[in-house]
Amino acid sequence: LLGAAVDGKLDQVELQWDRRTALGVVMAAHGYPEAPRKGDAITGLPQDQDDAMVFHAGTELKEGVPHTSGGRVLCVTALGDSVRQAQQRAYDVARGIHFDGAQMRRDIGYRAIKNP
Repeated sequence: LLGAAVDGKLDQVELQWDRRTALGVVMAAHGYPEAPRKGDAITGLPQDQDDAMVFHAGTELKEGVPHTSGGRVLCVTALGDSVRQAQQRAYDVARGIHFDGAQMRRDIGYRAIKNP
């Protein structure tokens, strides 16, 4: 969609909507938010899947290896038939990603689950 917008070809795009619930978990660097550490290698990044995708924010490639380069490093986003299912999938994917000092909130989506 964005590529078509840049190229002036929005009239040629056929949009497809996914009715599933999306939930994103931000993985932050050590020291975030005051003084996020940079330069930690990131491992365990999965390939994009039908129900999960990792968006890069504070990352950079060094010799082909992703490293932290800012406070909010990644956003692990997952889809599910419910908030609970999307939440579980996002945290499952996030637990497989590693970098020194990685931190994330553990309560994303809980209000929506508690008060549907």
